[in-house]
Amino acid sequence: MPNLTAFADLRAICLDLPAGHPAASSAVAQREDTLTKPPKSLGRLEELTAFLAHWQGHAPPRLTRTEVLVFAGNHGVTAQGVSAYPAEVTVQMVANFSAGGAAINQLARAAGAALRVMPLSLDQPTGDFTQTVALSERDFLAAVAAGYDAVSPDSDLICLGEMGIGNTTSAAAIAAALFGGGGARWAGRGTGIDDDGLTRKRDVIDRALDRHAGLLDDPLRIAAAFGGRELAAILGATLAARRHNIPVLLDGFVCTAAVAPLYKLRTDTLAHALAGHVSAEAGHRMLLDELNLKPLLDLNMRLGEASGAATALLLLRAALACHTGMATFAEAGVSDKPADEGAEPKAAG
Repeated sequence: MPNLTAFADLRAICLDLPAGHPAASSAVAQREDTLTKPPKSLGRLEELTAFLAHWQGHAPPRLTRTEVLVFAGNHGVTAQGVSAYPAEVTVQMVANFSAGGAAINQLARAAGAALRVMPLSLDQPTGDFTQTVALSERDFLAAVAAGYDAVSPDSDLICLGEMGIGNTTSAAAIAAALFGGGGARWAGRGTGIDDDGLTRKRDVIDRALDRHAGLLDDPLRIAAAFGGRELAAILGATLAARRHNIPVLLDGFVCTAAVAPLYKLRTDTLAHALAGHVSAEAGHRMLLDELNLKPLLDLNMRLGEASGAATALLLLRAALACHTGMATFAEAGVSDKPADEGAEPKAAG
């Protein structure tokens, strides 16, 4: 990671981004037109293969080295009673990941991806953002750098996810700060809070927006004021992936909110990222719409921990298998042009 000592350093990196490889995606599109199927008949699967090629610079693209990166952090705002679970569950779930007992362990294995879980100072919760900023400039930049450095430059694709009790409140606050609407628009039930808890969560977000009104014109300061270390790390990993030309699969609401400040800085920053799914958490579909991201899956999932992103990786593997495994019309000896409708049959001989 380039040296970060101030928000200005990070902002400069966010605005200096490489483009993709149109020659690679064009080569993929040309091959698609020769495969034994009607044109565009595999729909979005064809687009996905071209997307991978565009960012990897390979035609055909490859999914040999894929990783699932899950970042974990703890949040001081849990003191406001915004979660159905206590903060210590974050540590306990990280232990479950390490033991192989979580959903993401099974999904990563099924998707053929290596799983890495990175706890970030779990013994040091962020500040309660109703009282202060969640992260100081220094702590925020350190978490961004940790996420950036977690990305292997030789990866073919990364899936991003998180674990952190209280982080749907942080995500909703970031979304509200960036796109307006307050707690009523963005707060959901998260881990399963009741009606009183939801009312409390909305009020917490609105109070925090009032407290930090002076910084709402700066997406990076918003990320630091309302976010968490795991959200900052996701932002850093997404930025690293763009700079290394690595496609990204984003997970649910929290993961999407974590990268939303990048979009507000430069609207094409997330061109290398796909929304793995739309979660059942209130606000996720609206946030995807704000970021112009079309989800690959809609399975009513709301677990987090990169579960939706890892599931979507299976879809990308299906797309790539069709592209690389299908025969061309010439190879299969199949005519690549249908007969004109209504044409008179030609006489034999």
